[in-house]
Amino acid sequence: MSETHPDLLQLRQSIDNIDAALIHLLAERFKATQSVGELKARIRMPPADPAREERQITRLRDLADESGLDPVFAEKFLNFVIAEVIHHHERIAGETTGTES
Repeated sequence: MSETHPDLLQLRQSIDNIDAALIHLLAERFKATQSVGELKARIRMPPADPAREERQITRLRDLADESGLDPVFAEKFLNFVIAEVIHHHERIAGETTGTES
């Protein structure tokens, strides 16, 4: 077995640190969206907000482009996150109204 090149080890450590930061940021984001879902359920707002979602997609595509990240990838990622948030909001709304899905 050959030793791993030190530069490769350093790059991998950087990637590991970035991955950890992404997980922590996603956890914080979902804590915030959990609060949004609870508020929406209390004030009887629908779980999804298509206009807000479209604005976010446009904003994040622009940010991705400015950052050198593929906007199509950024949109796919955000769509995945949004779908999960809506699912959480639907569950919260169901718990609030007693019609859990």
